[in-house]
Amino acid sequence: MFLASINPSRMTRTKLLLIGILAVLVHAIGRAQSVEHLAIPVPGGFPGRPILTGATPTNNGLSVTWDGPSGYYQLFESHTLVNPKWTPLGKATNLVRRAIVTGSSTNGFFRVAGPASHYAGSAACLECHSATVNQEAHTLHASAFQTAPFVAEGGPTNASCVVCHTVGAGLPTGFVSAAKTPRLTGVQCESCHGPAANHAANPDDPAVRPRVEVAATVCAGCHNDPTYPLYDEWKSSDHAQVVEDFNASSKINACGRCHSGPARLSLLEGTPLPTGDANIGIVCATCHHPHQVTANPAQLRNPLASTNDYFISTNGAFLSQYNPKVNLCAQCHNHAGASWTNSDSAPHRSPQYNMLLGTIGELSSGARPYQPGSHALLLTNQCVTCHMQTTPASSAGTPALMGHTFRVEKYDVCLKCHPFPQSLATFAMGSVSNQIQRLKFDLDFWATYAAPPALYAKYGARSWEFTTPGELSPGGPGPTAAEQKLIPANIRKARFNLYVVLSDGSFGVHNGLYAITLLNTAEDWIEEEFDP
Repeated sequence: MFLASINPSRMTRTKLLLIGILAVLVHAIGRAQSVEHLAIPVPGGFPGRPILTGATPTNNGLSVTWDGPSGYYQLFESHTLVNPKWTPLGKATNLVRRAIVTGSSTNGFFRVAGPASHYAGSAACLECHSATVNQEAHTLHASAFQTAPFVAEGGPTNASCVVCHTVGAGLPTGFVSAAKTPRLTGVQCESCHGPAANHAANPDDPAVRPRVEVAATVCAGCHNDPTYPLYDEWKSSDHAQVVEDFNASSKINACGRCHSGPARLSLLEGTPLPTGDANIGIVCATCHHPHQVTANPAQLRNPLASTNDYFISTNGAFLSQYNPKVNLCAQCHNHAGASWTNSDSAPHRSPQYNMLLGTIGELSSGARPYQPGSHALLLTNQCVTCHMQTTPASSAGTPALMGHTFRVEKYDVCLKCHPFPQSLATFAMGSVSNQIQRLKFDLDFWATYAAPPALYAKYGARSWEFTTPGELSPGGPGPTAAEQKLIPANIRKARFNLYVVLSDGSFGVHNGLYAITLLNTAEDWIEEEFDP
């Protein structure tokens, strides 16, 4: 049995501070939800002993949370650490790893007792999970104890290294040495799922069943440190953010396909959607397959480049639309079925792959577009070439750049083709941005001077907009579905091209010539509406 302690002293005086700290933790892993996920990174991956993670004032008292292996827990409280008397709170059968404490004073101390961590090694998992174990055995994780850099740097006898290259190092039944516990070398099932010997001995007991934890905090236990801050970079990215509730029945299968890590993983694996547990962002396992060696680098689920057109809609069977051979980023960064004939709302802000290939938007010829930009054809790894540039840590202590903010933070890779890449990008983006504003002005001009009077009287300059206007026209709704029929096809095509280029977000960097083609075509259509 293991014990962990927390001191909520001066809880009343620090109430706002505690709420702020916990809010940051929740924001990092997703919005509050019914399922408790690992809240903090723990060296080695999944914690093998109880870890108290917070104490938050509530209307009913104090909410105390903890984490650790699957099993029963008991919370205790004492009002002093001098000859403490630990009083049990609730029953010794807590499985949810949280408790509401009522009537606690502001100088209380808490401890939690949890199940002993019995490690077995992946061999114990073979009987029921042979396919998964045999696949994982060929990954870099499985051979982490034998890698040349790890051995050369004395890792096998360094306590700070073995915690991430073995199973349960430092715990009573965990790794001791390669000679004494060879079955626990490398990164194995229990590194990510927690100690599993109790489960192997009692596979039908749900109380000791190891957790399938998708939160990136599990990976962060090893894939993050001040020199190589991979997790910290991801945490600062948009991939880590959850901007709304995706548990709603109307969103979990539609928006959740690309905005919810748990929902997407369920759809990929053909398992039931995670009802009540969709509010976690795009996590490590969304892009990297944790068990399989794939044909792609770093166990990525999809390749880094492709040149065939692709999109996946927000309705219909997911697996019937999914194409595993399409660019990893394009799996979500596609137009999702946008069409100029849809008048409900502007295209979603995700058509980057289609803009890269020049396969979204309307041309005057009416032909199906396909005008790939040079970045689509000349960059071997397409998106990640620019958005995931890396640099090693410097001898002066500057951390490595791990490429997981997914932002263009340097222009070194561009120098191969462009002598002044940042200046060129600034110029291109400025030119396209100006053309976007000019086109918006022309559409407003059409609304003011050429739109049907009934539309202008009701919507003013928004008369050309979608029923739910895009970001260029704030201030109210646009014409209804019935009123959209009063807007000429040329204007509807022009607004579609405008928002496609705007939604791409690169302002021409992804495919500059094609972006200009779409905007120029839109200009021509607007002019046609003024011709006598």
